[in-house]
Amino acid sequence: MILKNRVGLITGASQGLGKAFAEALLKKEAKVVICDINRAQGRVTKEEFDQRYGPGRTAFIACDVTSQSQLKDVFSKTVQKFGRLDVLCNNAGINNEKSWEKTISVNLMALIQASYLALDHMRCDRNGKGGCIVNVASMSGFLPAAHAPVYTASKHGVLGFTRSLAEASRLGNYGVRINALCPSFVNTPILDTINHEENLGNFFQFKDTVKHLMDVFGVLEPSVIAEGFVQLVEDDSLNGAVMKITTTKGIHFENYQPKPASQ
Repeated sequence: MILKNRVGLITGASQGLGKAFAEALLKKEAKVVICDINRAQGRVTKEEFDQRYGPGRTAFIACDVTSQSQLKDVFSKTVQKFGRLDVLCNNAGINNEKSWEKTISVNLMALIQASYLALDHMRCDRNGKGGCIVNVASMSGFLPAAHAPVYTASKHGVLGFTRSLAEASRLGNYGVRINALCPSFVNTPILDTINHEENLGNFFQFKDTVKHLMDVFGVLEPSVIAEGFVQLVEDDSLNGAVMKITTTKGIHFENYQPKPASQ
């Protein structure tokens, strides 16, 4: 996909990874909708991008992604504002083991809902123009994490949903590519959740274990993850791909066993 003049919608985009993804699209001359529950930070980020890339290239829309009505409104406003939608990045995520239902709602249920809304706009078999969805998972989607069982479950779910929906798109000729992005530890505000018992609940006792893992595996910067994100969007050959990004191997892909031949 050539990103110039395309339109991307990114959830959780006021800071951290989402902000880095938004800026990566802007650098490619795309237009971006910043979607976030944090109104104050969202406005600050939009003003920053306006100064750096010029007015009219971005829009900020406040949204609680767990609200179906608010999420539907974001998609409608995006198309009203820019006339199209080409890229969705489901980036919004939290780590709260104490309020585990909310973690599932934000990390998995909202991601599914947003993906279906994007398909409503993009599907070529229903008069759409095609597009790309990138779902942000985590290396937690492959590994056990004693400090965050529910967060880990949500990311496993993201991978299963992404790969399955990508296969549906292929078989149904939707013209929409769906891929997953799985970074290791990244220098974003969510890392600080391991320091707070109100986030980890009963699993706070394992905080030193995860801090040790961070020391061993290192912490990536958002700009590195943004490079992988752009690759997933631009490379038209990628559908159902699961990209991993670590300090030791950089950008690489999970090689799943080939599907068994049909009988």
